[in-house]
Amino acid sequence: MNAFRRSTPAHTNKVDSAESAASTTAPDDQLGNLPEWRLNDLYSGMDAPELKADLERATRECEAFETAWKGKLEAAADEAGDKGIGAALKQYETLEELLGRIVSFAGLTYFSDTSDPDVAKFYGDIQSRITDISSHLLFFTLELNRIDDPVIDRAMKQDMDAGHYRPWLTDLRKDKPHQLEDRVEQLFHEKSVTGHGAWNRLFDETMSALRFQVGDEELTLEPTLNKLQSADGAERKEAATALSGTFADNIRTFTLITNTLAKDKEISDRWRSFKDIADSRHLANRVEREVVDALTDAVTEAYPRLSHRYYAMKARWLGMDVMDYWDRNAPLPETPKSLIPWETARETVLSAYGDFDPQMADIASRFFDRNWIDAPVRPGKAPGAFSHPTVPSIHPYVLLNYMGRPRDVMTLAHELGHGVHQVLAGEQGALMAHTPLTLAETASVFGEMLTFRVLLDRTADVRERKAMLAQKVEDMINTVVRQIAFYQFERKVHTARREGELTSDQIGELWISVQAESLGPAIRIGDGYETFWAYIPHFIHSPFYVYAYAFGDCLVNSLYAVYENADDGFQARYFDMLRAGGTKHHSELLAPFNLDASDPAFWGRGLAMIEGLIDELEALDSSA
Repeated sequence: MNAFRRSTPAHTNKVDSAESAASTTAPDDQLGNLPEWRLNDLYSGMDAPELKADLERATRECEAFETAWKGKLEAAADEAGDKGIGAALKQYETLEELLGRIVSFAGLTYFSDTSDPDVAKFYGDIQSRITDISSHLLFFTLELNRIDDPVIDRAMKQDMDAGHYRPWLTDLRKDKPHQLEDRVEQLFHEKSVTGHGAWNRLFDETMSALRFQVGDEELTLEPTLNKLQSADGAERKEAATALSGTFADNIRTFTLITNTLAKDKEISDRWRSFKDIADSRHLANRVEREVVDALTDAVTEAYPRLSHRYYAMKARWLGMDVMDYWDRNAPLPETPKSLIPWETARETVLSAYGDFDPQMADIASRFFDRNWIDAPVRPGKAPGAFSHPTVPSIHPYVLLNYMGRPRDVMTLAHELGHGVHQVLAGEQGALMAHTPLTLAETASVFGEMLTFRVLLDRTADVRERKAMLAQKVEDMINTVVRQIAFYQFERKVHTARREGELTSDQIGELWISVQAESLGPAIRIGDGYETFWAYIPHFIHSPFYVYAYAFGDCLVNSLYAVYENADDGFQARYFDMLRAGGTKHHSELLAPFNLDASDPAFWGRGLAMIEGLIDELEALDSSA
């Protein structure tokens, strides 16, 4: 278990993995001035002397830390002050902050343009350098976990500094059953750059280099996916054909990457004695397998009431008996065609946040005012969107590919929700600010819901209201139904891989099986769709990440229902939850709202909100 935890863009981003995340490209003059981030708050450039100095300082201080503390932590547990474990923890956190700053800059620079070979080399060199430097810290968490619990408990009581880190130390002990001998841990750590890290990078650079021929246009992935939302059915089909064709041309590469990473994970899981293929993710998320199983079962059981029902309605609205897979995200005839300028998107989100609480809008406004957002679409830029927390002493950065559609406004609201959460959680410091993925989606989905409600309240026209509700339902289906289907697909792939390498056709068959079950009979899954698993980055970067979206959406649905019926004080409890960062278990964070994720009925309440929106849509359709 690599206990050296540091957030990196690949593990904190929200790159939308459903085709619906996209929108159609638009000229900049229709959108206004789109901001580009200034990474100077981290470093002024790849050749910045401050970066070089920090790398040298990190090397020197990490080596000194190892010399000072390795083999001495058990004795330090009986000390306080400069010789106690609390002092070691403070030094360790300072080093985490320093290394996190360096790797954040490298990652954000790389995701700004993954096609630039100089940037790619810089990113690879920094990854290798940080892996080497951090190997001097690897002993720390391993040695801490070899100290008996009573000794650690006594140290936290006697040493005020150690007591401050109680949540982190308590959390760290959960890794203990899966911890290996130090030399093995060091080998896993050092080979990560040439192992799964290298395969992740190959995926990113291969995907960034793909081009798709749609009519007379040669497009990158993002704008090609966007055409699946075109109002023109022929254009949607053409884009789908281009996607499936290019994916098929490169499917052997993606199959090799998938097979290699699944085997790499199986080896790690076997050595660490994880029983289930997703247990390592559950442990990282600090969520019990039974809770995830209850969520999965609840969503799967709801497929007929949610996705099957909605897509049958949509097919009727579009005048079809059955929709082809490329029609799934087609806009309704009622959908407004005008693009939303950047300033309007900004005003909409900040207004929604401000109506909830001025403090939320104040934090979000910093992202606009201080160039913490990178919004334009550029060749080579990472697709999708994310908010990366960097380190507490700096601030988060948000990456978007803004193209002026309503969904882009929702994505902005989503990522700013992450950003607000990361700013507030940063108060916990570098070791305890990190929030498990299941809870990391809370503020982002809540921010989307606030923004959606503001837009819906502003809409008096029945046809526009129908289009907005339909879009929200589709987004929720993509966040809940689709992500659980993705999770089930991953489970099938990783289970089958344990019996031997999988062919592209075998992976495609597993993909089609879960898609057919989750989408229902109103969607015709034709030839070509069997390759669409290939481009989803979460399968590569963060296996089993995807259920966190469904967890977060259902949680927020329940949380929002509490908000709508709450007396004064909800906002204060909400901000306390965000400020907690990684210091509390989900049961502690939800208790002030009288919510319990271990209760099977909890997930039913979250899904009922989606069903209620579909009911409202059906009523609007009947009254039209």
